[in-house]
Amino acid sequence: MFGFVIKKAFFDLWDHFLPAMIINLGFIVLLSIPVFLPQYLQPLGSWAAILMFVIGVLVVFAYLGGINGLARSIADFGSISWAEFARSLRENLVTSLLFGLVVVAHIGLLMVGIPVYSSFNSFFGLLAIAILFWMSVIWWLAAQFVLPVRTRLATKFGQVLKKALLVTFDNIGFSIALAIGGFVIIAISFVTAFLVPGIAGLAIWYQVALRLRLYRYDYLEAHPDTRRADIPWDELLYDDRERVGKRTFRGMIFPWKE
Repeated sequence: MFGFVIKKAFFDLWDHFLPAMIINLGFIVLLSIPVFLPQYLQPLGSWAAILMFVIGVLVVFAYLGGINGLARSIADFGSISWAEFARSLRENLVTSLLFGLVVVAHIGLLMVGIPVYSSFNSFFGLLAIAILFWMSVIWWLAAQFVLPVRTRLATKFGQVLKKALLVTFDNIGFSIALAIGGFVIIAISFVTAFLVPGIAGLAIWYQVALRLRLYRYDYLEAHPDTRRADIPWDELLYDDRERVGKRTFRGMIFPWKE
């Protein structure tokens, strides 16, 4: 099943290569707000720089909400438009901003907590750092599902967080594999200055993963006595595999010759 997640995410990105690059360019421009602007406000005081950083992060997360709407359409074999992007940005705005605030708060907690607990030089300090570390790992595993869950399963932020955590704990191996795949996408994006696959590729990756994983729950709901190890993935993924089709490298580069 995971192999098909990789295949579908790759071809979904390939089939929308130009829009994805435009989306990635917009993300790069917006990312410059929290990365570069705070230093120019430093002479006004640390509070001004921090405020600009927080505002910049929220702007970026609002943009991510719009991207995830497009990524869902792509993962669902739908058409995309900039009107769809605007609608998704608007519908996901509250969740996106709250998500951004939680991320900022978590980063702030790590920046304060780790130095403080390290200074204790005791078992308590080591235990506190260990707890903080594992809580952070769980949070980041769940965080990768937050926006996809918002577009597919829930609307209220509390419900979104709850379902993201449930999906994570119920699919822990799958969640870890997704996180590793996400890191690989980010690493490749560094080489291409985040133009490809970039944030669009990352959003498609998570949307495809959640779309396909939800087939599991639909099947278990219809067949409650089925063991999870016996879920017929070949049957559940048949339509998606047919729609993706068999691809060749030649067909990717020269589709008119196929």
